[in-house]
Amino acid sequence: MKKWLIPVIVIVVIVFGVYSWAKGFNNEAVVLQEDAKTTWSNVESSYQRRNDLIGNLVKTVQGAADFEKETLTQVIEARAKATSTTINAGDLSPEKMAQFQQAQSGLSGALSKLLLVVERYPDLKANANFLELQSQLEGTENRINVARDRFNAGVNKYNKHIKIFPNSVLAGIFNFDEMARYKADAGSENAPDVNFDFKKK
Repeated sequence: MKKWLIPVIVIVVIVFGVYSWAKGFNNEAVVLQEDAKTTWSNVESSYQRRNDLIGNLVKTVQGAADFEKETLTQVIEARAKATSTTINAGDLSPEKMAQFQQAQSGLSGALSKLLLVVERYPDLKANANFLELQSQLEGTENRINVARDRFNAGVNKYNKHIKIFPNSVLAGIFNFDEMARYKADAGSENAPDVNFDFKKK
């Protein structure tokens, strides 16, 4: 056996090993990244369902005599802002996530106020359409929470894959950046101050 053949074989084995490692890393990163993007689409889909339900809820509430126009206006404006704030799944930066979350939180706050104000309207509270929409909204809020948790779990898998050594070396070469997680709203760790002392105007 010729002496030069052994170094060539060693080099070929090393090159093949590095290629297999890089290929495995890249393919796994792509799969995890695409899975995370899909879970984000599910988050957006859940929010879209909520927006659609709120539109129907507003129409139902508008039919109630003397219902507070200011509260309805706040919900309508917050819904318009929430539906106009979207994110490209390929560009889930922390800044854009925060902007999206802020818009959704504004709608959540306006919706909560609307549902509390309804307490002043016994006829509306007994309206079958309203009760059905309220029930569907509660279920949708649960879906949103589950979708956000699944998104964060998918992002966590992807981020760990690209950040552990030696994968972190290849992540920089192949331009795999860390994805932002969905964070809790600021102040959500504090119990809400709910006041049920309503006085009809």
